[in-house]
Amino acid sequence: MDALDGGILHALQIAPRASFRRIAEIVGAGEQTVARRYRALCRDGVLRVVGVVNPRVYGECQWMVRIHAKPDDLPRLADALVRRPEVTHANVLSGGTELVCVVRAPIGDSGDGLLQRLPRTSAVLDMRVDLVLNVFGSPTGAQWTGHGHPLDADRIAALETPVRAQPDRPVAPTAADQPLLDALAADGRISDSALAALTGWSPARVKRRLAALQASDTVAYDVDVLPERLGFTLNAMIWISTMPRHLESVAAQLVRHDEVASVAAVSGPANLMVVVICRDTAHLYRYVAEQLATVDGIQTYEVSIRSKRVKQVGSLISHGRLVRAG
Repeated sequence: MDALDGGILHALQIAPRASFRRIAEIVGAGEQTVARRYRALCRDGVLRVVGVVNPRVYGECQWMVRIHAKPDDLPRLADALVRRPEVTHANVLSGGTELVCVVRAPIGDSGDGLLQRLPRTSAVLDMRVDLVLNVFGSPTGAQWTGHGHPLDADRIAALETPVRAQPDRPVAPTAADQPLLDALAADGRISDSALAALTGWSPARVKRRLAALQASDTVAYDVDVLPERLGFTLNAMIWISTMPRHLESVAAQLVRHDEVASVAAVSGPANLMVVVICRDTAHLYRYVAEQLATVDGIQTYEVSIRSKRVKQVGSLISHGRLVRAG
């Protein structure tokens, strides 16, 4: 990834629906050049921008699920899980016996949901379920800038929108919103005119409705990136324990690290889960020894290596490329 592609990626992480003209102004390139580079990244399966509905709209929370299975059973189990819409992330850990997923489900669900049926599945040897309490950083997490070409503070500020107070509960979308939400799930950067054609609304009405859904914390955007296609072949999940009084400060230090892609507070013996993306083993070692070591407040940590990523928010990973889920 060169400096221009890196700048485009970072601009999209900050403002996923910013126009190509606006991004071009920020990165100092021509509008057509930016559009061509973006489409090439999407075509190569490196990048996808997707619209996501806040799970709280449906009374759901996010759960971190760690599943142990026999090596022969795990591929079949992973394939079945990633096809389910309530499974938003799925990763196979090194050794091929553990699958880590993020599952949307309500608290106290006593029905026949996925979290109730998984322990009864013959392929599952053991399972641990922890609640995601908070995601730190941007609305959808930290911003991975480990590619080495982040925007500077002035250009970041030029792209950022004013922070508004979020409602206590997101507003539920209407039935009329469904075509719009489906289109955003397929392509978070679909134009207002294309959305107008799909919904039968005017472009002005589309713009107003999108603004309302975003302001009500109903819809957000995620930038799915496949770093393996950029030469970053080692991904790790770091499980950190810290005193509750240090939770916020530790997370704030971690989200500033270029290698960090996500920081979440979780229930369970480790109260922070951090996703780190590195080039190789030496890079991960330097991160742990030189950057993680400087974070004040960490009591213990455990590193799990992800050997295979199979689902990421709105995308599946197929033949080394990001493709639309479902």
